[in-house]
Amino acid sequence: MTILDGKKVSNDIKDEIADHVQAMVSKGEKVPHLAAILVGSDGASMTYVNAKVKACERIGFNSTLIELPDYTSEEELLEKINDLNTNKDIDGFIVQLPLPDQIDEQKVLMAIDPDKDVDGFHPTNVGRMALDLPTFLPATPYGIMELLERYQIETSGKNVVVLGRSHIVGRPMSILMSQKRKAGDATVTVVHSRSKNLEDITREADIIVAAIGISEFLTGDMVKEDVVIIDVGITRVPDATKKNGYRLAGDVHFESVSQKASYITPVPGGVGPMTIAMLLKNTLLARERHIK
Repeated sequence: MTILDGKKVSNDIKDEIADHVQAMVSKGEKVPHLAAILVGSDGASMTYVNAKVKACERIGFNSTLIELPDYTSEEELLEKINDLNTNKDIDGFIVQLPLPDQIDEQKVLMAIDPDKDVDGFHPTNVGRMALDLPTFLPATPYGIMELLERYQIETSGKNVVVLGRSHIVGRPMSILMSQKRKAGDATVTVVHSRSKNLEDITREADIIVAAIGISEFLTGDMVKEDVVIIDVGITRVPDATKKNGYRLAGDVHFESVSQKASYITPVPGGVGPMTIAMLLKNTLLARERHIK
């Protein structure tokens, strides 16, 4: 069994981007600038955004963090988004999800300029992805594709099961893996909480992408020998043996599934670091597009 080390691969990608940025600086070109809007004080969101800011510092990007209080109105947030849309110094930006209840997430995502939408969530970019046209790919699916490619995992003709149908991971993952591309050409089945005979489907899978949002949902009896496992989930599970009172777990029961898997991503240290690396890659792409 081989661990798919997202932390190592993401560091490799960051080093590659840093070299590219150094080349830009030597030519006198403007370095990429990534902005992030954080509304409220959700602990997980703050952790993610701070990790993105630190990653920017490491590779030589400029970064701007805009922090807004919980009570920010939808109108105020849309004004901030418009400011970033029209700011020529900003190459790409993200609005960290989830947002407070008073704000319509769909309206917010629609308001972002598709040319600066480095999260790849705008309908224009999702449509371009579905048509296999050049665009910003959603960062988590993009990171998974990169991980499969760099570990040279064969996907062509393989039976891939995607657990979960979210717009952020499940749906784009199913589209990308079915397309004619290096980590693609697969036969893809999407299952979810309402799927019947789910275990029968997962036992036939050569590759499983678990993004169902239920802690340790996928167990060893649900998979076949030599399966490739990509675990997107991350949840805090109470654990009295830990100093902080919890441990991090994915959507996969690692102990039982790893006994059968040929490759598996750990949680943490698997998909999470790849998501940040691909967000940076999208920001570099945005800067290069703006140069043209």
